[in-house]
Amino acid sequence: MSRLGKLPVEIPSGVTASVAAGVVSVKGPKGELTFSAPSSVRILQEDGALKVEPAENSKSAKAMYGTARARIKNMVAGVTKGFEKNLELVGVGYRAQMQGSDLKLALGFSHDVIYTPRKGITITVAKPTEIKIEGADAQAVGQTAAEIRRFRAPEPYKGKGVKYADEHVRRKEGKKK
Repeated sequence: MSRLGKLPVEIPSGVTASVAAGVVSVKGPKGELTFSAPSSVRILQEDGALKVEPAENSKSAKAMYGTARARIKNMVAGVTKGFEKNLELVGVGYRAQMQGSDLKLALGFSHDVIYTPRKGITITVAKPTEIKIEGADAQAVGQTAAEIRRFRAPEPYKGKGVKYADEHVRRKEGKKK
C-alpha cells in the first residue's frame, strides 16, 4: 500500500475544495481544476483536508489511491503557486517570439512554426532564445513543453534544438578522418 497515499492533502487558506460523486474540484487564485477519481478510490473531505483511501481491498485500488492523492496534491499546488517549465533554443538563427497569443518559432525549417497554446497555459518569451510556460495544471504545462520541444529536439552532435533549461544534452563525437 502507498505510504504517501495515507497522508491527507491540506487545503490552504484562499483555496476551496469540493467532492461530489468522485469528482474533486479545487478553486484558488490561479484558477479552477477538476479531477474525476477512479471508482476504486474514495475521497473524503474532513476539517480542512482531503483524505484518499481505497474503496475496496483489491490490487488496483491499492495502486490507484496513491496516484489519486498525488493528482489532488498537484491540483492544490497548481491553483496556489502554479507550475512552470523553461525551454531554451540552441542554434544559429533559432528564435522565438510571441505573435498575439501564439508562439512563433524559427527553427531552421523553410517556414516558421506557429504554436497555439491550450486553454489555461501562458507562454512568455523574455529573450529570443528562452521560452517560459506557466499554468495551474501540471500535466498541461508539461505536455505543452513536450510539444514545443518535439518540433526540433536537441541533436547529440552539435546540441542544436529546443531543450529544457535544466536538461543536459549528451554529446557524441563526430566522424574522424
